[in-house]
Amino acid sequence: MFTNNKVISPQEAHRMMEEANDYVLLDVRSPEEYREARIKGAKLLPVEEIASRASLELPDKSVLIFVYCHSGMRAGRAVKALGKMGYNNIFSFGGIINWPYGVVSG
Repeated sequence: MFTNNKVISPQEAHRMMEEANDYVLLDVRSPEEYREARIKGAKLLPVEEIASRASLELPDKSVLIFVYCHSGMRAGRAVKALGKMGYNNIFSFGGIINWPYGVVSG
């Protein structure tokens, strides 16, 4: 059903981001969690709001999307929801707790 939606390691995600010309880094946690710590360049779209906001926030359904949350559970739900909406190039790399490349806050 989905063309290219899978779980990858944070290291693989980082490598792919360095090689990609265009991608979206999607944080699907709460606004509070996002302010506390996030990966630099991440766009906030809480998993609960994907159904109502994804088409506005992510108009290109073929764009490369990397999804993360705190531990990986919400990222998995987000990938499934986006796939059902027709997005076809989605990768979950689990949670920010496993991201070894630094975070920003504020």
